[in-house]
Amino acid sequence: MHKVSWSGATCAGRLLALKVVGMAVFLTISAFAKGGVFTAAGPEGPAQTVYAPTGGKVGPVVLILSGHTGPENYETYAEEICKLGYYTVLLDGNDMLNAEHTGGANLAKALDRALHAPGAAPGKAAVIGFSLGGGAALNNAVLQPDSVSMVVAYYPFTRTWTKNPGGLVKRFQVPVLMLAGALDHQDDDCCVAETARAIEAEAKARNAQFELVIYPIAEHAFNLVLDVHGKRSKTYREDDTKDAWQRTTEMLKRWKPVP
Repeated sequence: MHKVSWSGATCAGRLLALKVVGMAVFLTISAFAKGGVFTAAGPEGPAQTVYAPTGGKVGPVVLILSGHTGPENYETYAEEICKLGYYTVLLDGNDMLNAEHTGGANLAKALDRALHAPGAAPGKAAVIGFSLGGGAALNNAVLQPDSVSMVVAYYPFTRTWTKNPGGLVKRFQVPVLMLAGALDHQDDDCCVAETARAIEAEAKARNAQFELVIYPIAEHAFNLVLDVHGKRSKTYREDDTKDAWQRTTEMLKRWKPVP
């Protein structure tokens, strides 16, 4: 695969005034309209889009792991995290939890690459995952305390651990915040609140650093304004989204503050 980048891009974005001919050219440019720098997969790690703090500043690293549908729906979220002063890396959750069992290695490479990037401040990275990416964070990021400071998992994929939540909790080596919807029955109950509650019970029994928040009338992907078809999502809940954002930023301030 080839590498594509946009030199000098930041989370503030750039204003393009280009006259283009043809849909293919327009689509290529629009992929970078939000200001991220995309790098294709290679020996150094999986594909990523980086959002760097403005003004040449360095920022603490935050990795964001997308859901199964891919990174596009999470670009705005990554930008908002970057605006808080973080060196933000958006990754595809499909690379982080997969049938090939390469997710752990892919995440380790992504962490190493991000933590040694010129725009990254020294220290560990925070990891925020959504759905499949949330499952990847619970499965892989929690096992890397030398590189990871904390994990936030939005409506995470937990079906793998339905019958063994204790086995999952044993893996927790960093603080974890889980945000779930009580009415989540996505994809054959991949991410149900019942499993989240079972994980919470095991975490309490083991004195793990774990917090669970369940939104009573929220479904899956409650924080995504648009669905996979680009239309306004029927599951979007503004109040729950704001609360989840506040809890996430408080978690970042506690475990991965901006200097």
